[in-house]
Amino acid sequence: MVVRFCLFCLILLLAGCDKKSESVGMDLNLALGGIPEAGFARALEPRLFEFPKEHAAHPEFRNEWWYVTGNLQTEAGRHFGYQVTLFRIALSPQPPDNPSIWASNQVWMAHIALTDVEGHQHLHQQRLARGAAGLAGQQMQPFKVWLEDWQILGQDNGEFPWTVEVAHAEFSLKLKLQPEKPVVLQGNQGLSQKSSAAGNASYYYSFTRLATTGLIHYQDQDLQVTGSSWLDREWSTSALGKDQAGWDWFSLQFNDGQELMFYQLRKTSGAADQAHSQGKWVAADASTQNLSLKDLQLKPIDYWQAENGTQYPIAWELHYPAIQGHWRIEAVVEDQLMVTRVLYWEGAVRVKELGSGKVVGRGYLELSGY
Repeated sequence: MVVRFCLFCLILLLAGCDKKSESVGMDLNLALGGIPEAGFARALEPRLFEFPKEHAAHPEFRNEWWYVTGNLQTEAGRHFGYQVTLFRIALSPQPPDNPSIWASNQVWMAHIALTDVEGHQHLHQQRLARGAAGLAGQQMQPFKVWLEDWQILGQDNGEFPWTVEVAHAEFSLKLKLQPEKPVVLQGNQGLSQKSSAAGNASYYYSFTRLATTGLIHYQDQDLQVTGSSWLDREWSTSALGKDQAGWDWFSLQFNDGQELMFYQLRKTSGAADQAHSQGKWVAADASTQNLSLKDLQLKPIDYWQAENGTQYPIAWELHYPAIQGHWRIEAVVEDQLMVTRVLYWEGAVRVKELGSGKVVGRGYLELSGY
């Protein structure tokens, strides 16, 4: 969910900054604490969501993303995690008054990653392009979100199934996604408030369980895979509060058909932001329950240290008393660092039942602002 704010705002800053100001832009608080330019729409109150049209771009807002993560396995049981994300950001509220095919107020960015659990490998790549001359964009007839040959394809108007197609120097993915549950509106009917200021929020929905089939080409092999994916869609204009430093985001799929999304926002003091950390429990019957930090007990219990000395909490204890859930969430590979314009850790995790050690789910963890 949440690294999207950081990455988009940094692209915005760096696109118009000289070399001296570029280093300043790497400070999360500075990047996210600015006042948005007048002319962009703001996420101020709940809205009526209309599907499938919401899958389209919302250019009246400054930034937006189509975010897919998942856990896949071969018939022999070989486990892979993957991430495919396409980001859109507007550099100004209105397109430039310029007839050139290269003129655009839109910047696009994409991140892809593959985690090979058996081989303890994490491969990733970033691309950037302007939203002009066919290099990147979004269309509805038929549905397509793309940056060069990295793309998410769907039916007319965005109907499922969707297909994810990306190619890296060391792997490629071609995956078909089909929802097994209805869409989930996160936060307050889809309004996800990130800090106390009005408008510091996004419109946010998820497909928490997408049946996934397809092909991974890796190490000169074509591997047929099946599994489950998670789609997040968000769009917004605003920034985080001045006292917020980063976040820990979990998307978990349990073997019994239930899911959990939760993000813990962290203050610059290091303390959790009790007021704005939130999530959603999705039961097997697709009913939902809003969650806050008052409903959960979340504690980091193990860390991985990057080369620059930063420590990332890659194992957590999570206790959800309402359903007597008590789990250990742990990275399947320690180093799943995304070395992009901003360093962030995002990778596949397994969920173990505390006490028995039984694996009861899989998911993804995102750590930013460390």
